[in-house]
Amino acid sequence: MPIITEITLIVALAAFLSIIAHWLKQPTIIGYIAAGLLIGPLGFIELNNLEVVNSLAKIGIALLLFLVGLEINIKEIRSVGKAAVYTGLGQVIFTFLIGFGLAKILGFSLVVAAYIAIALTFSSTIIIIKLLSDKRELDTLYARIVVGLLLIQDLIAILALIILPGIVGDSQGNEGGVNWINLGMILIKGGALFGATLFIGKKVLPKLFDFISNSQETLFVASLAWGLGVAAIVASPLIGFSIEIGGFLAGLALASSGYHYQISARIKPLRDFFIILFFVILGSQMTIGGTTELIKPAIILSLFVLIGNPLIMLFIMGALGYRAHTSFKASITVAQISEFSLILAFLGLELGHLEESHVALITIVGLITIVVSSYLITHGDALYKILRKGLKIFEIRGKLIEKTGIVRGLKNHIVIIGADRMGSMIVETLKEKKANFVVIDFNPSVWERLKSERVPSIYGDANDEEIQEQAKLENARVIISTVPTLEDNLAILEYMKKNNPQSKVIMTAENSMRAKELYEEGADYVVIPQQMSGKYLAELVNDNGNITNLMKLRNHEK
Repeated sequence: MPIITEITLIVALAAFLSIIAHWLKQPTIIGYIAAGLLIGPLGFIELNNLEVVNSLAKIGIALLLFLVGLEINIKEIRSVGKAAVYTGLGQVIFTFLIGFGLAKILGFSLVVAAYIAIALTFSSTIIIIKLLSDKRELDTLYARIVVGLLLIQDLIAILALIILPGIVGDSQGNEGGVNWINLGMILIKGGALFGATLFIGKKVLPKLFDFISNSQETLFVASLAWGLGVAAIVASPLIGFSIEIGGFLAGLALASSGYHYQISARIKPLRDFFIILFFVILGSQMTIGGTTELIKPAIILSLFVLIGNPLIMLFIMGALGYRAHTSFKASITVAQISEFSLILAFLGLELGHLEESHVALITIVGLITIVVSSYLITHGDALYKILRKGLKIFEIRGKLIEKTGIVRGLKNHIVIIGADRMGSMIVETLKEKKANFVVIDFNPSVWERLKSERVPSIYGDANDEEIQEQAKLENARVIISTVPTLEDNLAILEYMKKNNPQSKVIMTAENSMRAKELYEEGADYVVIPQQMSGKYLAELVNDNGNITNLMKLRNHEK
C-alpha cells in the first residue's frame, strides 16, 4: 500500500473517531489513540510503511515541544508568585514519591517504577486549558494558579527528558542506577546548549526575523526550518539529546521574540496534524495480549491520579491559606496524566528502559484519567456543593490569604454578577445614581480594580453558597448576571426561587435558545448582547444611512 494511502486511511480513521469523541464530549486524543488500537493490535489496517509514519510522528513531537518552549512565559509564573511555585513543586514531589512507592508495591523494577512515577506527576496542559477556556474561567484565581503550576510541570518534564538518558538499567530489573559521570556530562552539555540557545535567541534571531517579518509566509517557513533544524542537530549523534529537547530549545530561543504569537498561530495546525500520527502510532503499539494483567495496576494507578493528586493539591493549597472552594477547583484540574507522560513513556521504550506493556499501562492510565477528569472539571461546581462541608478541613491555615471582601448594610439592594465589559457599564451607572448595590466577580484583576475604586464588591464565585450569603442574595430586590454561562445562571435562578422568589432576576445568554431556557426557569428578563447591539446599531442607521444619531452617540460617549 502506498505511503500516501496509508496516511490518508490513518487520518480518516482518526478524524472519524475524534468526531465520535467530540460528540461524547471527550478530548479528541482518545479518538486518536483508539484509531491506533484499531490499526495495530486489532489489525484493522496493515501498515507497510510504519517507519515512515513513525518518523512523521516524531516531527509532531518536535513541533509540540517547539510550541511549549515558544509559549514559556516566566512573567506568568511571577504573576501568581509563590502559589504556582509551591503547588507545582509540591505536587510533583509528593506525587512522584507516592507513585514510585505504589509502582514498587505492584512489583515493578526500580527503573520502570521511576518512569511510572514521573508519568503520574504531569497534568495535561492542552486538556486543562481547553476545558477552562470552554468554562470561561481562565481569568479566575484558581485558573491562574493552575496555569503557573502547569508551566512548572513543563519545565520539570523538560529536565526529565534531559536526565532520563543518563539512567542505567532496564525493564527486566537489571538495576544499574544512575551513571553519575554520564549524567554529569549530560547536564554540562545541556547547560551549554541552553546558554547557546538563549544567546542566539537574543543576539542573532531578532535581526533575522525583523528582516523577514514583512512576509508572513517567509516568517512561517523560517521559524519551521529553525525549529526542525535545531531539533535534528540536537538529536544527532554529535550532541546526542532527544528530538524533544531540540524542539523545546528552538522554541525557547524565540519565546522573547515579538513574533512568537504569529509563529505559534501558524505552527499549531501543522503540529496538530503530525501529533495525530504520534498518538495513533502510540495506540498501535499497545499490546492487547497482556491487557488483562494490566487491569489491576491500571485501576490502582488511575485511582491514585484521580483521587490522590487532588488530595495532594488540597493539602498544599490549604497550607498556603487558600479557601476550600479555590483549592478544590484547582485540585480537580490535575486529576489526569499528560501528553508529556506518553512522550516520556515512548522515550523510555526507545532507550530500552521500558517494554511495550509498560507503555500500554501508562497509556491506559492516561485514557482513564483523561475521560474521568474531563467530567470532574466540567462539573466541578456541582461536586463542590456536594463536598463543601467536608472540604473545610483542608483550610489548614488559620488565617486565609484569599480575601473575599466584606460588605455591610445590604438590604433591598442590587447584586451585579460579573463586572467586566457590560457589568462595568452597569456599575458606573449605579454609582452615578448612588444606588445600593454590590458586585460579585471571580476575576482577581477586576476585583482589585473595584476595590481601588471603592466599589462594594465581593471576590468569589456567585454559585458558592458562602459568597451568596455574603452578598445577601436573599435580601436583594434585583439580581443582574452579566455572565453568559447557562449552568451558572440556572444555578442562580434555582437559588433565588428557593430563597428570594419575589426579587427580579435579569440574566445574560449567548443565544435565543439559551435565553428561552432561562425564561422557562423563571428569569424576568434575558439580555442577548449580540442581538441587542445589532438591533441598536440597525436603529441608529435606519434613516437611509443617516449618521446624525451616530454622531450624537459618539459625542455623548466622549
